[in-house]
Amino acid sequence: MHYTVPIWQAPSVTSLETETTVKKNLSIVEQFQERTRQIADLTGSAAALTWDQETLMPEKGATFRARQVSTLAELRHKLLVDPAFGDLIEAASEQMTTSEGKADIREAKRQHLKAIKVPGQLVRQLASTSSLAYCAWVDARKKSSFTDFAPWLEKIINLKIQEARCLNLGVTPYDSLLDEYEPGMQESTLSSLFSTVRPQLTSLLHEIRESPLSTADFNIRGNYPLESQSEFGKKVLTAMGFDWKAGRLDVSPHPFCTGLSPRDVRITTRYDKADFSVAFFGMVHECGHALYEQGLDPERYGLPGNESVSLGIHESQSRLWENMVARSAGFWEFWYPKLKKTFPGQLNSVPLDQFLLCINKVEASLIRVDADEISYGLHVILRFEIERALLSEELKVKDLEDYWSEQMGKYLGVQPKNAAEGVLQDVHWSSGLFGYFPTYLLGTIYATQFYDRAKQEIPDLENNIAAGSLDPLREWLQSNIHRRGKIYSATELVKKVTGETLQANQFLEYLSTKYRSLYKL
Repeated sequence: MHYTVPIWQAPSVTSLETETTVKKNLSIVEQFQERTRQIADLTGSAAALTWDQETLMPEKGATFRARQVSTLAELRHKLLVDPAFGDLIEAASEQMTTSEGKADIREAKRQHLKAIKVPGQLVRQLASTSSLAYCAWVDARKKSSFTDFAPWLEKIINLKIQEARCLNLGVTPYDSLLDEYEPGMQESTLSSLFSTVRPQLTSLLHEIRESPLSTADFNIRGNYPLESQSEFGKKVLTAMGFDWKAGRLDVSPHPFCTGLSPRDVRITTRYDKADFSVAFFGMVHECGHALYEQGLDPERYGLPGNESVSLGIHESQSRLWENMVARSAGFWEFWYPKLKKTFPGQLNSVPLDQFLLCINKVEASLIRVDADEISYGLHVILRFEIERALLSEELKVKDLEDYWSEQMGKYLGVQPKNAAEGVLQDVHWSSGLFGYFPTYLLGTIYATQFYDRAKQEIPDLENNIAAGSLDPLREWLQSNIHRRGKIYSATELVKKVTGETLQANQFLEYLSTKYRSLYKL
């Protein structure tokens, strides 16, 4: 890896004997930090290989890429489970008394104890199988053939069940996997939260469908050259504060963000020539993630406490920028004239209020990443319920495609015509990311709480956004969330920033106020 400013560098040595002497001269804290940075280097290297696999890797590279990724995963696991690392954690804990130091020790211990529970062979199998399964998913999605992907999904689920049993965290297997993404959260808490949210989302969705505006023929589809889409999106990302010297934008089948370090953050999007909003809101969403990664303290690269708190908090950043900012009337007061200039003739006859309805259109869509804010929550809850059923083995993979179609009808009143727009639309399960989906809705709920607080602490925030000035919001987020790393847990951070615990009232009120106004209910 390369950093603009050297953060940490291993001692320059020419022999194993000299290296050993140098390491003996390091303090306990320095030895601890060296080990955590080695672990971070392996994590970043594996992430770079995965990014390459999803963007540039030639098709025939899949088999050896799986081996490379699994080798790095096994090496990382060996460093984590090393008894000497456990001794370093204990020894360093007596000297690391700052809030950052305590977070480093707490998170290192958490990683060490979890890693000890999982055999290295299982770690390697998971990494290799997930790498191969991703390639199988890409091919199956192109052909819209769930049959081609199903055997790989069965393998991954079996491996994840084994991993959950090894970890044995919480009450259910799902608790063990959820802890990787949302530490401390439990399946029962999510089930209770989502059971409160779901009926109100369904009710609001039904109410909007009854509005005359829901069937109005507002349409902004047309011909949007891809190069111009990219050019406009990059201008907005620059205004958001994305550091192009510490990041890049590429194309992939499924948009994502990978942070290799605070100074190397990669985001991707996908384009639709007929609909600029697909790529644009994908860019803004992933840039929200990227700003979090770029906002971490570069001087503390590789230290366990200098990471994002949880995926729910991470997702709050992307959902805040995508929905509260980039779908707002104020944002487009500034950017809509520039959008029309970028695509001359395309939007000249579309007034701003009609444009806002188009980009906030509520409909029971099949595709999660393209879903409106109301339907999106139902998409996430559906996937949460399916994951629970798969991991408890109440639902078999062979029945999943039909079950998906049936539940989409139940949740959203629509059913996919094929697997590509149904069960194969998301990449997550091919990568073994079970327990990940709930963080999307958690993040959306967190986002409304954070945004409400930001408006209170930045009185001119919405005027700034309408004037094209996005720096005050980014700086507030960086100060209150990004730079704090893992000093606080997700629960503690929300309380610290907003003065409140996680609750859905503001989220539901935000949706009701916004969409009742848009649809004149």
